[in-house]
Amino acid sequence: MKFKIIHEIRGRMRIHMACRQMTFKEADILQYYLSGQPFITKVKVYERNQDAAICYTGSREAVIKLLQRFSYENIPAPDHVWQNSGRRVSRDYGDRIVQKVVQRVLSKLFLPMPVRTAVIGCRSARYIWKGVRALRRGKIEVSVLDGTAIAVSLLRRDLNTADSVMFLLGIGEILEEWTHKKSVDDLAKSMSLNVSKAWLLVDGREVLTDMEKIRSGDYVVVRMGNVIPFDGTVLKGNGAVNQSSMTGEALPVPKEAGGYVYAGTVLEEGELTICVKETSGSNKYEKIVRLIEETEQLKSSMEGRAAHLADRLVPYTLLGTVLVYLMTRNPSRALSVLMVDFSCALKLAMPISVLSAIREAGTYQITVKGGKFLEKISEADTIIFDKTGTLTKAHPTVVDVVPFIQESPDELLRIAACLEEHFPHSMARAVVYEAKKRGLSHEETHSKVEYIVAHGISSMVEGHKVVIGSYHFVFEDEGSQVPEDMRERFENLPEEYSHLYLTIERRLAAVICIEDPLREEAAEVVESLRRAGFHKLVMMTGDSERTAASIAARAGVDEYYSEVLPEDKAEFVKREKATGRKVVMVGDGINDSPALSAADVGIAISDGAEIAREIADITIEADRLSGLVTLRAISDGLIRRIRKNYVQIVGINSGLILLGVTGTIQPAASAMIHNISTLAIGGNSMKNLL
Repeated sequence: MKFKIIHEIRGRMRIHMACRQMTFKEADILQYYLSGQPFITKVKVYERNQDAAICYTGSREAVIKLLQRFSYENIPAPDHVWQNSGRRVSRDYGDRIVQKVVQRVLSKLFLPMPVRTAVIGCRSARYIWKGVRALRRGKIEVSVLDGTAIAVSLLRRDLNTADSVMFLLGIGEILEEWTHKKSVDDLAKSMSLNVSKAWLLVDGREVLTDMEKIRSGDYVVVRMGNVIPFDGTVLKGNGAVNQSSMTGEALPVPKEAGGYVYAGTVLEEGELTICVKETSGSNKYEKIVRLIEETEQLKSSMEGRAAHLADRLVPYTLLGTVLVYLMTRNPSRALSVLMVDFSCALKLAMPISVLSAIREAGTYQITVKGGKFLEKISEADTIIFDKTGTLTKAHPTVVDVVPFIQESPDELLRIAACLEEHFPHSMARAVVYEAKKRGLSHEETHSKVEYIVAHGISSMVEGHKVVIGSYHFVFEDEGSQVPEDMRERFENLPEEYSHLYLTIERRLAAVICIEDPLREEAAEVVESLRRAGFHKLVMMTGDSERTAASIAARAGVDEYYSEVLPEDKAEFVKREKATGRKVVMVGDGINDSPALSAADVGIAISDGAEIAREIADITIEADRLSGLVTLRAISDGLIRRIRKNYVQIVGINSGLILLGVTGTIQPAASAMIHNISTLAIGGNSMKNLL
């Protein structure tokens, strides 16, 4: 790519691309390419003037070579990078604001008064008609005030006041719509499908395949707990699909041969073979945007109360206008009351505050699915942690494979990886990663794999029943036995590690020792959450009492519970809620899903099971448990901002009404100050909270 450096300081350069124009897609691809480089810390591409601002570490020569090698044709950017990126939306709304300002300036400077009068009259008809329609429905709301203020100004032949009111209302509408749409788009993108591979059925064998290589008409296999990667028709199998993100249905929907499934939904039970129909990611994105826009989930209760209060204040504003006129017989003073209402600012500032907080959370890789969840986080006093992958590291590692039969550790690990790779859990990923690291090929030699939640996996390998999982599942449920001559080895297994038990034909074949260390920041995060207002911090795990006690002591939680099943976690959450506590549940696995659903707020870890992320109300980054502290700070900041907005709105508008009634300022000035203050409060509500 040809370019020139137009400005440069140490660690930052601004370049101009040698092209006549840059499309939105090209700008998104360039930004994707540069952002993915390890030494590029920040990049912003400006498609309007073909510039890019690049912040970097290291040598400038490396950046220059990187840019010289760049070519749009050679960058395999995924479709979602440029589809729905928001760049076009920002340009469109920015242009609309500029256009509105230019039109107003030009009309005041160059339009003859008769023509300007006609234009203002035509524009005012829309606002007046909205007010009339509200009255016909029996509602006295903000549109009635706006229409009345504009109509009274026209009747008094005060064109400047009418024009100013309409101009500021128009700018406010654009800003509110822009902020809302951007926030919804950002939220939808974060909720959109993020799957890189799927199990493709080729000649009767399952092959783990990149998503980009799968085409319409291919067959993919989806097992319990996994996300459905494409829209398609069920070819065979039975299952229950959680498709609440698509259709809003609260309960899982049964699916069998001939049924239709949607990309991004999650298979809660069973196994399905799907004939792919639609491979485009935008299909799901558009459905999510529609769902978010139609749902009340974005509304926090404080936001709802603000909107309700705004509508309730309108009749009082109209009554105040009438009383002032009757008392003073001065239409200007009466109009001053009408020009200033509390509802306009309430309805603008509160939604913007909530949506801005959701957007800000996204900058910390925190996905919040609705404003009400931020409010509940601020109110919460109890937080429950799953252990594995939550308080402990998201990437546990295999440290040893202890054989109990005459077979090599590598072969036993290969068999374990063959089964575990089908299911999303941090322990399973540790086994698969270790097999890959050792160069062990684990082709599909087994039959159908059955996953028992919070227990383990069962299958047939070369005619033999193979089971891998927890002690309870392997020895108590499956009745497996330890070879008599291996009793001493079994009893001397290292206690500092978590154990996965592999059995063949109910005989212990191997114990896989997995290091599942506490996150370095866990104790600090727990203490920070306690200082932030959580009074009860609990850890729950399916691990043994010994392991649970050790982790709980080092993490600093108030209580811990070991060897618990998924239903135990959910029941504990319900008992806590029954006592009046506001409960947050944090987890990453399929077994955490019931508790995530039962809690006031469910928080999932980003690289955990898809079903956990689907059910959860909030998702935090896998490698940053401190996101919980950030989340609490954002939610507390949002509540403070909303309360501050109330005080400012009431204070400023009450003062304006008083000044107008006493005749200190004229209606036009009152309307101008009111609208400017409303936009200022709305603009301030868009700022970051942290």
